Amino acid sequence: MISMNRYTLAILVRNQFGVLNRVTSMFRRRRFNINCLTVSETEDTAYSRITVLFEGDDNHKRQLVSQLYKLPDVVSVREFEREETVSSELLLIKMANVHDDREEILDAANAFDAQIMDYSRESIVMQMTGESRRIDDFIELMRDFEILEICRTGVVSLERGSSVMRNVTKL
Repeated sequence: MISMNRYTLAILVRNQFGVLNRVTSMFRRRRFNINCLTVSETEDTAYSRITVLFEGDDNHKRQLVSQLYKLPDVVSVREFEREETVSSELLLIKMANVHDDREEILDAANAFDAQIMDYSRESIVMQMTGESRRIDDFIELMRDFEILEICRTGVVSLERGSSVMRNVTKL
């Protein structure tokens, strides 16, 4: 039986047309399901950083990393271990503003450090940042009430300490 593990990869790529498609196609061809994907320019606009959360087995993950390095626009690939990274995600959640539930919703928002971004007679929009597990817990608590809409960014991660991706590049 193959054990499924959860992995976080950060992939530093040249900021070129079609790179995201080539990288995600590599995951598709190796039959990895991507649980979360974030992409943005880095401190240098010539490069973008792709952060991917996915599940699979260790052997296939090693093959995937090896194949990613063969893509011409991939500069660096780093696997992140939970203990060695700082990770965060953004959540926007719109709740029905029902009189009987309002106080409990606002108390929960306060307990989770969620900020009220918009307040109307019909709805309350809250913003929360933090680790995915904490955001999951907040959403689960809000399921006791009427959720109108949810939008999440996906995880972004940086390694702790002085190590940076641009210093670990392929030749």
